[in-house]
Amino acid sequence: MKEIYRQCASVVVFRRTADGTQVLLLRKPRKNDAWQLPQGGVEAGESTEQAALRELHEEAGITVQLLGSSERIYQYDYPPSYRRFRPDHVKGQQIRFVFAEAAADAQITVDGEEINAFVWVTEADLPRYIKRKEYREIIYSLIGEGHLLR
Repeated sequence: MKEIYRQCASVVVFRRTADGTQVLLLRKPRKNDAWQLPQGGVEAGESTEQAALRELHEEAGITVQLLGSSERIYQYDYPPSYRRFRPDHVKGQQIRFVFAEAAADAQITVDGEEINAFVWVTEADLPRYIKRKEYREIIYSLIGEGHLLR
């Protein structure tokens, strides 16, 4: 059986504050690379935009104004240690990105299970949360792209 990539959608959520622009990060309860942009799998019949907004609502409890989509795709293979536990033919993920604006006073609600924390960060604070350099560089690039839509 041919190996495939799981199709995912992610959303870069911006908000304006007195201190400048911030981006929403969510934390999954795991040891490594726990902080990330809101994201999840694209379900049958969903567009990237629909999936990203659905996942954002499920993970953070907010609705936002969609600004646009990116042409960027972040693709990676699962490590062999993780693949051992997957009985399917999914070898990794392909993540497509959209941009959105949240109200400055948006109230984030996480379930404490799938997502156990959230933080609004400035671009300068990103390295404190996103440890994987390749993923951090993509987020920096996405932030720049998103600013053009705002």
